[in-house]
Amino acid sequence: MSKSASARALARSQGAERSLTFVTGLLALFAGTAVLVLGVGWFGTYRARRPVLDPAVTEWLAAREPVVPRVIAIVAGLVLLGFGLWWFFRSLRPEPKPDLHLDRTQGHALTVTAGALSAAVRADTESVDGVTKAKVRSVGDPGEPALRLQIWLREGTDLRRVWQDLDAQVLARARTALGVETLPVAVRIELGASPRQRVR
Repeated sequence: MSKSASARALARSQGAERSLTFVTGLLALFAGTAVLVLGVGWFGTYRARRPVLDPAVTEWLAAREPVVPRVIAIVAGLVLLGFGLWWFFRSLRPEPKPDLHLDRTQGHALTVTAGALSAAVRADTESVDGVTKAKVRSVGDPGEPALRLQIWLREGTDLRRVWQDLDAQVLARARTALGVETLPVAVRIELGASPRQRVR
């Protein structure tokens, strides 16, 4: 079964970032290994004493056409710079908070803002016994809503009971209010620590 758009949005996708990091690390590993192999002298002691970029190669490039390699290097550098800047700002862009459109009928449009949805679910969550604080974020898209929920529990709270109350009260009420049968939710739970006692 393929994941829906809202389910994928529960945890912000980091597949592209991880792939780029993996490829970059792999290239750096290969480059470092090649330099290490040259330095150790596996390709001969004479080659180990020469610069990494062999002068014979630079002389060969200069003898061909010095302008072409320089242009290629400059263009490649600018492309890499542009790609790096694009990736940097892409990684820092804020995650969208989509509003939910319950009715798109002309003259009778009904939209629930992401802030209102988050505030309502947060209030219901904090009313559950044992929950001291809650943060709710609306994610997904307007057609397929989803929630990201983070809650803090009081020390000694029964986790199973809190989860049952969340599912039977908070999430069930949210599904009913939104008119959806399923509402993907990612829940992160923080357990409260016992207060420290000062030793006298």
